[in-house]
Amino acid sequence: MAINKSKVAIGFIAAGVLTVFFGTVLAFVGPLIIDDQIVKNTVIDPKNELSYTMWKDIPVPFFMSVYFFHILNPKEILSGEKPMVEQRGPYVYRKRCQKDNITFHPNDTVSYREYREYFFEPTMSAGNESDVVTIPNMLVLGAAVMMENLPYAVRLMISATFKTFNEGPFLTKTVGELMWGYDSGLVDFLNKYLPGMLPSTGKFGLFAEFNNSNTGLFTIFTGQDDIRKVHKVDSWNGLTKLNYWKTPQCNMINGTAGQMWPPFMTKESTLPFYSPDACRSMELVYQRPGEMNGIPLYRYVAPKTLFANGTEYAPNEGFCPCRQSGLLNVSSCRHNSPVFISHPHFFNADPVLLDYVQGLHPNEDEHGLFIDIHPQTGVPLNVSIRLQLNLYMKRVSGITETGKISEVVMPMIWFEESGYIDGPILTTFHTNLVVLPAVMEYMQYGFIALGLATIIIAVLVHRRLKQRLPRLIVVFRAIRQADGQNGICQKLKGVFKPALFSSVASLRWYDVFEQI
Repeated sequence: MAINKSKVAIGFIAAGVLTVFFGTVLAFVGPLIIDDQIVKNTVIDPKNELSYTMWKDIPVPFFMSVYFFHILNPKEILSGEKPMVEQRGPYVYRKRCQKDNITFHPNDTVSYREYREYFFEPTMSAGNESDVVTIPNMLVLGAAVMMENLPYAVRLMISATFKTFNEGPFLTKTVGELMWGYDSGLVDFLNKYLPGMLPSTGKFGLFAEFNNSNTGLFTIFTGQDDIRKVHKVDSWNGLTKLNYWKTPQCNMINGTAGQMWPPFMTKESTLPFYSPDACRSMELVYQRPGEMNGIPLYRYVAPKTLFANGTEYAPNEGFCPCRQSGLLNVSSCRHNSPVFISHPHFFNADPVLLDYVQGLHPNEDEHGLFIDIHPQTGVPLNVSIRLQLNLYMKRVSGITETGKISEVVMPMIWFEESGYIDGPILTTFHTNLVVLPAVMEYMQYGFIALGLATIIIAVLVHRRLKQRLPRLIVVFRAIRQADGQNGICQKLKGVFKPALFSSVASLRWYDVFEQI
């Protein structure tokens, strides 16, 4: 059967147009499909098996690295000399988090308690929990500051109590005891006769109340009605605002619980979250773009205003009484003990703090906190939260244990909570959010390029076919005029059979030849 090449060319032109149209549609619809899948998988819903499991059990390994500021000159400090410290650590603990008592509510919120456990990792640590370090005794030096306005006679009684239980101004204990608690006659006495004065009823340790505990009852939005609200805190322990601080702004519970954020972030977005341990909401700001194993990310860091005092940053006035900039006074939520939070080694703090303590060397790489987040999904890829615990101490008359201590904000420990996505989760993340969108993008441009190439080639072929027909007619007319008879034409008609004509051009050409 003869083939009409002109019609075939026209068919290819139509096919090319359709291919370009499909590629163009895919260019617009493709991102919408991806965004729709992100929304469906970001909503907190047990039907979303992968994302719900990640939210519930946090399969990413998290670690807490603890560094102690070992005091090198305790006797000299009591004489009024500048403290000298030496950093010891890290002592690394694997952190296991799991949400429990999960309850979904009709108003598109879900409540839960997150329980945490810590397990020592000797292979990742610079020492053992049996290592001995010396730090300030919070029970003595902290209590001294708390009691400085009491009558002198009461202060003498307090000092006598310290002596009765052999409590001095400094503690020399093992890392394990300082972390998770040690036996103390004074602690037993206070828990028996002054219950509620201490944060824990058992042994006294810096992290005793953290291990095998929960962070309180969080109620957060599931994002079912509005994806922009997913993970945001609705209430904490039934509260929609705090009562620790002096201004409504400082008492606000803002942002998420600090584990995930709403999707579709931009460089203008911030990372607000509420931290029960810091007793306040905090907010990180965009610093720079980056990449982790091919996955695009935004890095968010703490602004210098995070722990600035009220003089340098007026909105922080509600967190006062303040001292130097770079210190957060958390005494109001820590049983009024003179405890301050800062960045490690007083990074981003008033430089004068470094003059009071010898042995501190702040730098951003080691002491700045950051969160690397995938902006399209709001999922953190790499996290490093670094904070330092400090004790304000000074000489208090009547309490002889304070000696001639100079007024100083004394660093005790700093810790880093870190984790990053790895293994099968990272592979799944990379496949769904990098590979598949890239394949879709290449397909849409491939379709457009293929369609345009098809159109161009088909148009050129069709144009060439149309140009050959007039030339053939001219040739036949010239032959007829030269012969004057139909003999040659008849012979040509016998030679150029339709089948032969079809192989040269098309059946139409033979029909034209018949009419010459």
